[in-house]
Amino acid sequence: MEVFKIEGEFITISQLLKVLSYIGSGGETKFFLFDNTVLLNDVQITEKKKKIFPGDIVTITNKQYKMV
Repeated sequence: MEVFKIEGEFITISQLLKVLSYIGSGGETKFFLFDNTVLLNDVQITEKKKKIFPGDIVTITNKQYKMV
């Protein structure tokens, strides 16, 4: 499991996917979430503006990230 430091109160799933280079722009988020399994604390995410807070665990295509 990798650790990801959130700058600020939260980060959206769209921003996180972009920072981690899973997508090139925010416009690709909807398609990425449709084609791939993305979990927030073991619950699948489908909304592109979902907020992620410190302490959350995000799983993107079987790779886990702990938010701090």
